[in-house]
Amino acid sequence: MSASQPIAPLPPKSVAHNRRISPKARVDLDAIWSFIAADSEKAADAMIEQITAAFAMLTDNPNAGRLRPEISAAVRSFPVKRYLIFYVAEASGIKIIRVLHGRQDRSRQDLAP
Repeated sequence: MSASQPIAPLPPKSVAHNRRISPKARVDLDAIWSFIAADSEKAADAMIEQITAAFAMLTDNPNAGRLRPEISAAVRSFPVKRYLIFYVAEASGIKIIRVLHGRQDRSRQDLAP
């Protein structure tokens, strides 16, 4: 994957309505890929694949993540290696809010659904 390619491919049309990725989460994915790719594009691709696989799992199992009432009653998080996916379950699927490194100061991040 090169920097000019999209990081998170769109899901197939059959499930596109079940998973929405916020613009901030897309920026997060780009930043994750760029940071890891500075050392290894192969490792960056693998990390993004793991994160997007978790998106698919969460779409099928929206209650799998831990509730985060300190952020909002509806926000959940799910770990993937050193990253946390923040999302909300919706009637039609899930909305990915952010994807942050576990050590990032979440008090400075916009995690509102």
